[in-house]
Amino acid sequence: MRPLLILFLAFCLAACGRTPLQEQQAYVFGTRVEVIVASAEPEQGRRAIAAVLGEFDRMHRAYHAWQPSELSELNAAIAAGQPHEVSPELANLIRDAQQLSAQGDTLFDPGIGELIRLWGFQADEFKAELPPPSAIAAWLAERPSLADIVVDGTTVHSRKRHVALDFGGYLKGVALDRAAAILRQQGIQNALINIGGNVLALGNREGRAWRVGIQHPRQPGPLATVELHDGEAIGTSGDYQRFFEVDGQRYAHLLDPRRGYPADHTQAVTVLLPAGPRAGTLSDAVSKPIFIAGPEHWPTLAEKMGIDQVLRVDADGRLFVTEALNRRLEFIGGRPADLVVVP
Repeated sequence: MRPLLILFLAFCLAACGRTPLQEQQAYVFGTRVEVIVASAEPEQGRRAIAAVLGEFDRMHRAYHAWQPSELSELNAAIAAGQPHEVSPELANLIRDAQQLSAQGDTLFDPGIGELIRLWGFQADEFKAELPPPSAIAAWLAERPSLADIVVDGTTVHSRKRHVALDFGGYLKGVALDRAAAILRQQGIQNALINIGGNVLALGNREGRAWRVGIQHPRQPGPLATVELHDGEAIGTSGDYQRFFEVDGQRYAHLLDPRRGYPADHTQAVTVLLPAGPRAGTLSDAVSKPIFIAGPEHWPTLAEKMGIDQVLRVDADGRLFVTEALNRRLEFIGGRPADLVVVP
């Protein structure tokens, strides 16, 4: 599976620049992760990368939605109708995710794990098989949501037993911010962190901004490139990484909780976030509701969430970009003729 964003210039920079690059890849959170550090002290860079990957592995094991983890224990307690004591970290993650979900009109909802399971996406490999319509209807009748979760200190309970937490659309962004903090603590000023297409930049590469590519949703290679400045993050939600096809119809993992079915009006949404302590988290969380909102509502929702740099590719491959992001993009092969700039 192709990553949502590709760091296609990283190796060129490694070959052409004078400051050595230390780079390591791993497979965590169900995707490929990559950490690139520009440091004149290679051993320092390697230690910093090891610390980051160690934290990624810890988070992956602690909050896995369908393998034994602290999160799966909480989901079992919710299904049994019992309150459950969780770690302070997990309690804070739930509170934070609830706030983000509310800001996005609950289109981003980490409480729909049961619906994700019905569609078969809670698996490393999934079948090209539609869930029974009756099962979708039953879920919609209950409409469990993260909003049904009550956190009292570190005690968690749910108003509905069918709530099941799945942080798959949220944890990668949190991990980006954790990685940035770890690298800074380790004395690293210049780095690029890529978690399955969510990318955060620190500093620069010998005075030049890091440049990343935005994956084309239907063709190999990038659709456009953009320079990331210190602390900025970029994230893409696309229908081309986790999906299956039945009778020529594509069913992606981006589920619309209002309908119980995958959103089918959008191929990809990319958001670029300004520098800040939560840039990584937001790059992951806000692209989902904008993707799901649909052609008429996504600009209003983006504005409501304070997101002014958005690129959307609709189901027919037409491109829509906000003015703020349009000024920064370099399209491969020149500006598309059908590009629509959204004020």
